[in-house]
Amino acid sequence: MGPIGVFGGTFDPIHYGHLRTAHELHRALRLSEVRFLPCGLPPHREPAVASGEQRLAMVRAATAGEPEFIADDRELRRDGPSYSVDTLLALRAEYPHRSLCLMVGMDAYLGLPKWYQWRQLLQLAHLVVAHRPGWVAPDTGPLGELLADRGTKEIIRLHDARAGRIFIHAVTQLEISSSALRDMIAQGDDPRYLVPDAAREVIMETGCYTGAEQESV
Repeated sequence: MGPIGVFGGTFDPIHYGHLRTAHELHRALRLSEVRFLPCGLPPHREPAVASGEQRLAMVRAATAGEPEFIADDRELRRDGPSYSVDTLLALRAEYPHRSLCLMVGMDAYLGLPKWYQWRQLLQLAHLVVAHRPGWVAPDTGPLGELLADRGTKEIIRLHDARAGRIFIHAVTQLEISSSALRDMIAQGDDPRYLVPDAAREVIMETGCYTGAEQESV
């Protein structure tokens, strides 16, 4: 079986930029599935605006038509900060013999040395870095040394080992941001064509970015 893609984020809300990245990596890397993991308590940013239940509902709605896309709620069920290393430890216990690919953007990769127990990540999974065409990964400092030691350009290396490699892959970057979407919705604009219709229905029904839910209580 192919590697499992591990795609975490606040998904506040999930949008076509997330889905396009997951789609391209799924096809290019020949992943068996991509697990979308809404973050419970983000350790490196402000808490999400929508509740965990609402964000999970959006992810489930957005991925319902893709059997290879799976909404995974384990970070929402876990107390404390949603550290990637804890998520990978749980997945590794569940899938001891499978290849795991932690999918991150280039901005997250550049901040990797600030992550909790970041050096342990490659003991548990491969690191797949999605970036826009033209971006270049650093070749100096701790990340440059890590890439020189662990980097690969061969997809097969993600299949024949459970963990330990860094693979950098250019993907189509759609200029959509979750924070801009939240501002747009709060101002009364419609996010149609920026998020899947099913996720849009969750947003509109819950009023999670307009305050309608809180006002109706």
